[in-house]
Amino acid sequence: MGSGQVTDWQGKHVTVAGLGVSGIPAAKVLHGLGAKVTVVNDGDDARAREQAAELEALGITVRLGDTASMSGSAAGTLPEGTELIVTTPGWKPDKPLFVAAREASVPVWGDVELAWRLRGPDAAPWLAVTGTNGKTTTTQMLASILRAAGLRTAAVGNIGVSLLDVVLGEEEYDVLAVELSSYQLHWAPSLRAHSAAVLNLAPDHLDWHGSMEAYAADKGRIYEGNRVACVYNVADKATEDLVREADVEEGCRAVGFTLGTPAPSQLGVVEGILVDRAFVENRQKNAQELAEVSDVNPPAPHNIANALAAAALARAFGVPPTAVRDGLRAFTPDAHRIAHVADVAGVTYIDDSKATNTHAAEASLSAYESIVWIAGGLAKGATFDELVAKSAKRLRGVVLIGADRALIREALTRHAPEVPVVDLDRTDTGAMLAAVQEAQRLAEPGDTVLLAPGCASMDMFANYNKRGDAFAEAVRELGA
Repeated sequence: MGSGQVTDWQGKHVTVAGLGVSGIPAAKVLHGLGAKVTVVNDGDDARAREQAAELEALGITVRLGDTASMSGSAAGTLPEGTELIVTTPGWKPDKPLFVAAREASVPVWGDVELAWRLRGPDAAPWLAVTGTNGKTTTTQMLASILRAAGLRTAAVGNIGVSLLDVVLGEEEYDVLAVELSSYQLHWAPSLRAHSAAVLNLAPDHLDWHGSMEAYAADKGRIYEGNRVACVYNVADKATEDLVREADVEEGCRAVGFTLGTPAPSQLGVVEGILVDRAFVENRQKNAQELAEVSDVNPPAPHNIANALAAAALARAFGVPPTAVRDGLRAFTPDAHRIAHVADVAGVTYIDDSKATNTHAAEASLSAYESIVWIAGGLAKGATFDELVAKSAKRLRGVVLIGADRALIREALTRHAPEVPVVDLDRTDTGAMLAAVQEAQRLAEPGDTVLLAPGCASMDMFANYNKRGDAFAEAVRELGA
C-alpha cells in the first residue's frame, strides 16, 4: 500500500472508519473491487443501524460502538488483518484507531486519497481549491469559467459531490474543479493537482488539527507536486510561505492574486478591471484584461479575490480571457453568502449567515460603509477583539444574539464603546425577528443591516441555512 496505484484489491483487508456521506460510498466501492471490508463507527443509533443493515446485506462487516474515545469500543481497536484504513474526513487524527494503525504501520487514507488512487490512466486533471473562507464560491466560479471555455467539468469534493462517484462514474471530464477541506488534505498524502490555490488562512478547526501550524501545514499539502501553478493570496503572507515550502514539479510557478495593481506573475485589479500579468507573453510589460469588477456577483472585496483566484487557476489550464468574463457573468452564488434580501425604507438587508467565523465576518463587514451588525452564536473558541477593532468605524449599531454574544459585547466595550449595542437574551424561534426589528430601529437610510454572525449557528438553529432563512423571513415581515 505504498504511494503507487493499487490495481488488485481482491481479498485485501480494508477498514472504513465512519459511516456518513463519504464512508458508505467508500465501503461499497471497495467491496465492489473485491476487498474484504469492515466498517467501524462511533454511533450506534437508529440511523447507524439502518445504514449498517444496508451494508451488511451486501456482505460488508459493520462494527458499531458508542464510546469512540475508549479503546474498548468498536471504533477504538484495529480489526484483525487490517492492511489499510479509509477514513471519513471528520475523524480526528488522535483517535485510538489511528494510533493503533500507526503502531502497526497500517496506512490511513481519506476518501479523496482513495479517489485519487482509483483514477484511470486518462483521468481528468484536478484544479484544487482550499482556504479558511471562500472555497465553495471560488470552486463554483472556477467551474463556471471552465464551462464557459467549452470544457467538460464539475465542481466536486468538499462541495457535496463525492469524488469517488465522479472518478468511477460513466461521465467523462476534461478537468475537475475540486474543493478540499483541511481534513481531506490531511488524509490525502499522494494527491498531485495540475494547479492549486490556498485562498487565505485564519484560525479554524484548531480543536481538530491541534495547532495553527498543523492546520496551515494540512492546507499547504494542496501545493505538493503541482505541475503548472501554485496560486496564493498576496495579502496573506502565510499562503505564499506555503508555496515556498512546497515540493512541486520543475517549471511550476508561484502566481499571486491581489485586489491592488498586479506585479508580474500576479492577477489583480486596475481601475475596475480584473487583469492578468501571469499568463501573458512578456509579463514584465504586458497585462491581459479579463473582466470588469461589475462582472463579479456580488462585487464585495473578498468575492473579487475569489474571482481572481478562480481566474488564475483557469488561466493556468489555458482558458482564454473571454471565458473568464463569461464564466463570472454566468455565476450565481449559493444562498446565505452576502445575499441581498431586500431594501426596506432606504435600508439594505444582507444575509451572510455563512460567515460562521471571525475571518469571514471581517470580509463581510469590509464590504459596506455604514452597518447595523447582527452577530453572535457559538464562538467555537474564537476571540473578537481584532474583528471589532478593524470594523468599529463602520458600525452604526450592533444587535447581539446567541450563546456566546457576551464575548462580542466585551470586545465592543473595549474597541467601540460609542457604538450602541442591543443584547437579546433569548434563543427562541422569534429571536431573529426581534433582532431584525431592533436593527431596523438603529438603522438610518443608506445603511446596511448585515447578518454576519462570526459564529456557528447550532445554539439556536439547525444550521447556518436555517439561520439565514429566519433572517430573510423576518426582513420580509418588515417589508410587509
